[in-house]
Amino acid sequence: MPSDDAAQLWKLNQRLLTVVMNSCVETFDELGLETKEFFVLDEVDTCKYPAVLATKLMLPKASVTMYLRSLVSKGFVQREIDEEDLRRHRLAITERGRRARAQALDALAGGFSAIMERLDPHDRDELRRILLTLLEPADAATT
Repeated sequence: MPSDDAAQLWKLNQRLLTVVMNSCVETFDELGLETKEFFVLDEVDTCKYPAVLATKLMLPKASVTMYLRSLVSKGFVQREIDEEDLRRHRLAITERGRRARAQALDALAGGFSAIMERLDPHDRDELRRILLTLLEPADAATT
């Protein structure tokens, strides 16, 4: 059974992410992006197929399809025929999508930076080190 401490840390992390996302609501609204659409848009360059996106983002395929339809209709993403398999379509982010993603990332970075300024530089460096350690693959951390 997970410890109360681990659950509390997870909840604090989630609250921090929520605060940062809430600080960007106005920018996202101006861009015409919903939060989950942004996360889908942000992964299109690395995940060219909807099923891969769904797996990576841990979202139902039907939800990813819905977000992609919206992103396509807004001109942020386009579907292209896959030259390696003409029966499939792959996803590509448009120039408009790249601009929207960059603006959204700038807003998120600004919101997060404002919070991080509460920490002294040493603590920020330590937090970076801790996060990188936590994000290492499990097998790499044990070798």
